[in-house]
Order: sequence, then structure tokens, then C-alpha cells
Amino acid sequence: MNILLPTDFSENSWNAIKYALELFSATKCDFYLLHINKFENIAPGDSSYVPSIDAIEDIYTKPAKKRLRELLKRVSLNLSHNENHKFYTLSDYNFFLESIRKHVQNKNISMIVMGTKGATGLKKYIVGSNTADVITKVKCTTLAVPENAEYSALNEIAFPTDYALSYDINILQPFTDILNTFKANLRIIHTLKKDTKLNVEQLTNKDILKDYFEDFKPSFHFLTNGKVEDAIQCFVESRDIDMIVMVAKNLNYFQSILFHSKVEKITYHTQTPFLVLHE
Repeated sequence: MNILLPTDFSENSWNAIKYALELFSATKCDFYLLHINKFENIAPGDSSYVPSIDAIEDIYTKPAKKRLRELLKRVSLNLSHNENHKFYTLSDYNFFLESIRKHVQNKNISMIVMGTKGATGLKKYIVGSNTADVITKVKCTTLAVPENAEYSALNEIAFPTDYALSYDINILQPFTDILNTFKANLRIIHTLKKDTKLNVEQLTNKDILKDYFEDFKPSFHFLTNGKVEDAIQCFVESRDIDMIVMVAKNLNYFQSILFHSKVEKITYHTQTPFLVLHE
């Protein structure tokens, strides 16, 4: 399994690296630590300035490679040696999303694991702008690890759905791999307005999911709450949920749970990892 670990050398991204290594401790993995010197940071609004290759090498690439070597040393000193794991470093000088897409393709990446940092800076993105861009614009399964998330064995996994299967069911494969590995309890959750019922199409899709996840004996939960994110918050707290899994194409749910401005009441985004599945 090839896993991409973008890093800006912050404690936030270090936390995501730690989480990934523990989550996949029993899995053979090639981890690619990627640092991107972004074009956007160099001369905002000044397209006339393009540094020479030598300048890029001296000012950006060499320091980045040095810090990546230091990061690798930190990994080997602080995290237990695991024969399943190999590490590679990548440094790039590019637009952020272009770089991520390029390495996902070139290295045949199965999953991106990124740290997320609360609601600072860009208020409308509770998961931080870089991570928000990756999970919405890069077609690769992405695990977003919040700054306060601590790894513990996955016992409870929540799968919010509106029972509108706008995606190929095989998109769920990385999720079933995790369920197989951890034998976690699967909680499929749907929020309903009071006095409404599932329509015929939703009932059919519920049966499809029930059949697909049959081996994992899922439980189905119907939450009545005015807002999806509030309902998810209550459920995550009451059930001690260890991970929330969503399908990126499931836009209604996806956007209301991950992208909204009423941050103060929602704590799941600072503590609970999100696995976002892409086709």
C-alpha cells in the first residue's frame, strides 16, 4: 500500500504521520513524505517573477530536503521500528494541488493522510484550506486527521449517508479493508426530519448497503435533528466514534458535515479522523 503524507513540518502534520503509522502498523506500506514549496507563497500576484532553477534549488529545495531528512530521523527515533514500513522523501516546487495530483499518479498512491487544523484562518473551512482542497479536488481516498486526534484501536466507525447512492458501490473497498483489519462496529447513520420517511429509492439503497456490509453486521441509526452536523455531533459523542467515513460524491452530507461556518458547537472536527472515499 502506498501512502502519501504531505507535511509542512508543523506539529499538526506530525500528528497525522503518527496516526498513519499506528493505523497501518500491521500493513505493508510505502510512506512518501512530501513537502511542497508552493508557488503561491513566493510572489503572490506577481506572475512576472519566476525564480531560476538554481535559485529554486538553493532557496527552496535544499532546505526542504534537509528538513525532510530531519523528519525521517524524528520518525525513526520516536516511533517504533516496523518492518512493514518503508519511507521515502519527496520535495516539490509547484502549485499545491498540482503537486499532490502528480505524486498520487506517479507513485500509485492508495491513500493521502493529512493533518487538519480546526477553524483558524479560513473560517468557512473547518478542516483547513489545504486539506479542504485535497479532499474535494483530488480523486484519491484521503484520511483527514484533526490536530487533537489521538490514535486508539478502531472500535466504532460511523458512516453517514443520505441513501442516495450516486456512486459505484466499489468505491467503498478501502473502507471494507479497514473494517476487515480492525473488526470495528459499523454504524450507518441517516438524519431525518421529524415525520418523514425514506422513499422507495432510499429504501432500495439501504438494502444494497445492508447486503454490501453484511459480513460486518452493521447497525442502522435514524437521527432526528434539525441540522445534519448537530445530529452527527450528538452521535459521535454518545457512541464514542473513532472514525467517520464519507463518500466525496455524497455532496449533500459531505458539505454539511465538513464545510459549514457554525464551528463553535462542533467538536468532531478537532478530534475524530475523517476518511473521505473517492472514485
